[in-house]
Amino acid sequence: MTAVDEIKARLDIVDLVSETVKLRRSGKSYTGFCPFHPNSKTPAFAVFPDSGTWRCFGQCNEGGDIFKYVMKREGWDFTESLRFLAERAGVTLEPLTLERKAAEDQYDRLRELLEEAANFFQYQLLKTPAGKTAVDFLVRRGVTQESIQLFGLGYAPGTYDAMTNHFGGKGFSTDELIQVGLVNERDSGGFYDKFRNRVMFPIRDAAGKMAGFGARILDPEDVPKFLNSPQTVLFDKSHLLYGLNLSRKPIRTQDQVVIVEGYLDVILLHQCGFDNTVSPMGTALNEDQLRLLKKFTRRIVLALDADAAGEKATLRGLELARHALDHETELVFDAHGLLRHEARLQADVRVTTLPPGMDPDEVVLRDPEEWRNILGSAQPIVVHVMETLAKSQNLEDAKVKSAVASQVIPLIEDVPSPIERDAYRQQLARLLKIDERSLLGSQRIREKPKRRTERVGDQLQNRIPKVTESGIDKRISNLESHCLSLLVNRIEWFYELERSLNQAGLEKFTVADFDSSEFQIIAGLLIDGLAQDDMDPLSYIRKLLPDPLSDRFDQLSLTAAKTEKNNEKLLEDLVRTVINLRLIRINTTLNQLRFVQEDLETSDLDKNNLRSETLKYTIARGKLDQALAKPLMTN
Repeated sequence: MTAVDEIKARLDIVDLVSETVKLRRSGKSYTGFCPFHPNSKTPAFAVFPDSGTWRCFGQCNEGGDIFKYVMKREGWDFTESLRFLAERAGVTLEPLTLERKAAEDQYDRLRELLEEAANFFQYQLLKTPAGKTAVDFLVRRGVTQESIQLFGLGYAPGTYDAMTNHFGGKGFSTDELIQVGLVNERDSGGFYDKFRNRVMFPIRDAAGKMAGFGARILDPEDVPKFLNSPQTVLFDKSHLLYGLNLSRKPIRTQDQVVIVEGYLDVILLHQCGFDNTVSPMGTALNEDQLRLLKKFTRRIVLALDADAAGEKATLRGLELARHALDHETELVFDAHGLLRHEARLQADVRVTTLPPGMDPDEVVLRDPEEWRNILGSAQPIVVHVMETLAKSQNLEDAKVKSAVASQVIPLIEDVPSPIERDAYRQQLARLLKIDERSLLGSQRIREKPKRRTERVGDQLQNRIPKVTESGIDKRISNLESHCLSLLVNRIEWFYELERSLNQAGLEKFTVADFDSSEFQIIAGLLIDGLAQDDMDPLSYIRKLLPDPLSDRFDQLSLTAAKTEKNNEKLLEDLVRTVINLRLIRINTTLNQLRFVQEDLETSDLDKNNLRSETLKYTIARGKLDQALAKPLMTN
């Protein structure tokens, strides 16, 4: 895969465009107002996630991929855009040397080899007597001929030399067979087929290109039960999802993806009409796979068997356990990891369990409507875990209550939204039949309770508008963190900031300059600390800071500005950061107002009010633009 392809695979064009354009979903695409020409009537700008492209159907009449968008938006050439997007995607750029070009040509040849192997295995399944055993197995499991063709299922002969014999006559070398994981080398010399007497499942990437194979035993005495291709230049299981090449459009259309454990689960669910289903092939669901799915939907349902989702989560204390289970046969349920992924990717991850002893393919074959109901009952991760832990336990026992709470509370604290955290605490308190205040107290384990601090902190929290943190744009979050870090480390600059904003004709610095509730609280304490004379401002902040924000404040305090800029430049950087935060927020508001004006049925009075609001924000944006266009020094 080239660097350009890898960047496109890792980055979501909708996310990139949404940083500067307010997009609204419209079927399989997203629409908005074109950022490249004046437009106040028709949202003629469209983004197509499936192809990773955009198009303006208005005055610009232009379009392209993610690179063209950045080039046009930033005024950069392709090289500059490539560097920017590569850094954002975490892709290391390498010069296209003759060696690199040869390697890419070799990758194409290896994919051709895998395609040939898939055809070979399917021929063995459908056209040879030996393959009948595999066909019978698939038929017993409920797989139809149509599904066999759709998923390209096959059969690997029970001999040790089928691969070398077949591909030797087609011009492929033994070394190439080893590179794609079809052949192993004996320690004593010679070679043998890796897959023997197994049902073969071709594994393709999201674009439908061959990457490797999965294989299941037919003889119960063989081991292991499931066997995948080894790690190769084309096959990295942690970056692949079985069935995604066929599920992309259904996932996008239904705005939901269902994660199951096995190959046959995916195949049978597709066969029964549930074609938004994929599998991580026995590995724990990781952030790369979730980021891949996020291109198509942010609503994810994990349909795990009761053992993996329940008992193992309990026994392992709900800690990271990806390495602890057999990656060939079991899907690890990692509540903490999933919550962190959910927060970073702003996804909605839910969990549902199956009837005891049943796999998804068995459920859907028994009754498709039962499977539909199971998906409909999917619960948020925290709710699923707390109910699983409480099941079959004596909740009248105080020690059991304490044990359940000690495992669920850390999960609740991982939830980014303060509103959701409150709701989960209330639900846990009702489940355990205890006072919710005791759950709040259980969060403070390392430090002794500070009653006065908690009271003042709670009052301060209530004074500040709540903002759902999971919706905060990463760019805004980074700017907010940078701004507060400068102020915390150089608190005397607050007065210089105030003076610069005043000279530019702008409003005073307030907590409204932050979206994050955490940053709002810290900024509010900083302002109050400078307004009082009884204590040092930093001591005042630490005294009144709510306990859960201590780590965040320490991070800001330790993040001293490590830069070669002098103090004058850093101060200007601080002022510009505040102005840019305001500008981003106003642009977002203006875009929303335009959508309301164009899309909603409103009265003349409503329209006048909307125009008045738009004018107010437009004037405010003009002041910010003027301020940024000139030096922002205070002397």
